[in-house]
Amino acid sequence: MATKVGIIGAGGMVKYHLQGFRAGGAEIVAIADINKEAAEKVAKENGIATSYGDVAELLASDVDAVSVIVPNKFHAPISIQALNAGKHVFCEKPPSLNASEVEEMIAAAEKSGKHMMFNFNNRARPESYAMMKAIEDGTVGKINSAQSRWIRRTGIPGFGGWFTTKALSGGGPLIDLLHMLDLTMYFMGYPEPSHVMAQTFDDFISDTSFKGPWGIPDNAEGTTDVESAAHGFVSFKTGQVASFQISWAEMIKREEVSVTFQGTKAGGKVERLFGTDGLDDTAIDTCELYVQEDGKSVDKTITVEECEDMGRIRSAQNFIATIEGVEQPLNTPDQALRLMKVIDAAYKSAETGAPVAC
Repeated sequence: MATKVGIIGAGGMVKYHLQGFRAGGAEIVAIADINKEAAEKVAKENGIATSYGDVAELLASDVDAVSVIVPNKFHAPISIQALNAGKHVFCEKPPSLNASEVEEMIAAAEKSGKHMMFNFNNRARPESYAMMKAIEDGTVGKINSAQSRWIRRTGIPGFGGWFTTKALSGGGPLIDLLHMLDLTMYFMGYPEPSHVMAQTFDDFISDTSFKGPWGIPDNAEGTTDVESAAHGFVSFKTGQVASFQISWAEMIKREEVSVTFQGTKAGGKVERLFGTDGLDDTAIDTCELYVQEDGKSVDKTITVEECEDMGRIRSAQNFIATIEGVEQPLNTPDQALRLMKVIDAAYKSAETGAPVAC
């Protein structure tokens, strides 16, 4: 019998969740949104039988699992509510506003015995699968250091909306574009963080010329109190280290999404360069290994299939496959907790001007 899935939230990521769940053989039976009309519209457009204006009504139904696509503030409470109702949970990133909330989510998942996963979709890209194969088969050796970048020149997702309101989002690009920091830690074996030193910047955060071509409408009566960029350095208890540069608005040539690492046997890079900020047909993808062979430096290109959606569909498909015991989960709650500890420490370090223990 197909897994029955309910969608919570009618936002822009719905289309990827729907495609991924259906690719995994699931049946999408319901959608709920506080804006009932938005839920009805998505239901009608996607052949979903039932729509609700109340999450509790959806959770009282016979769905086996839910996906959570709501502003960050509500990730933890809705996920916990769903887990307590006996549903598996696939939650959009970030896992929550902070590590403390993730701990509460983990406790609820353990009590319910249900799967809880997060949409760290860049792990599901073909490039990431290929790189993990090289890491797991010993080609790379131990990754000693790595650099994470998701940088944008004009990528602020609207002004005065929930993205730019810290109480709703938890922060700006550091928490929003956490994918490459996650992918870096994933390649490194998700080591336990020790200390973080970081700085945030708010240049351009109220300059409308730095607005991205997507996001949500501006709200002149709303709040814009988050950073526009964050730079930092993470040390791990294993002796490994990683740096990060994450921004919505920064004086750079083009949007770059990348992880570069240095291993004891090989280095490597997974990268996407955009022609403009956001998806476009000029994006350049790179997946490479850097090795020494016969005393010479050799760069090896790893060729993989194109994946414009950056793993979003495959990530949702893996959630269904995990529930049904067909695949191992691409991410775990404990990894989400370590990631949020790094982000918490980065914000605290930026506030205090000192290194912060995780």
